[in-house]
Amino acid sequence: QVQLVESGGRLVQAGDSLRLSCAASGLTVSSYTMGWFRQAPGKEREFVAAIGWSTRATAYTDSVKGRFTIARDNAKNTVNLQMDSLKPEDTAVYYCAARNGALLRTGTANYDYWGQGTQVTVSS
Repeated sequence: QVQLVESGGRLVQAGDSLRLSCAASGLTVSSYTMGWFRQAPGKEREFVAAIGWSTRATAYTDSVKGRFTIARDNAKNTVNLQMDSLKPEDTAVYYCAARNGALLRTGTANYDYWGQGTQVTVSS
């Protein structure tokens, strides 16, 4: 049984940094494309970042480029999202997702497994 468990979300101030972690069980993160998505109140879930089978293959949505970094820790079987220079518009529930495929995809329908999410709130 596959489980993805996110952690690290909390209330921070604008300009702060935060690192989210996604612990996987039932799958090996090095064999999946792993992604982070977020959903703000009243909005659809949107793509944030993804990392492919090769650690050199990453993708980010434009609004987080240069501020967020996705990385995989194969030894711990986790995927992390380092978020720097946080803005109030980054406030959302952040979800970890896994895709059984090599290509980086940004659509939610392309991902097979999802975590329950962790709340990130950025105050101004």
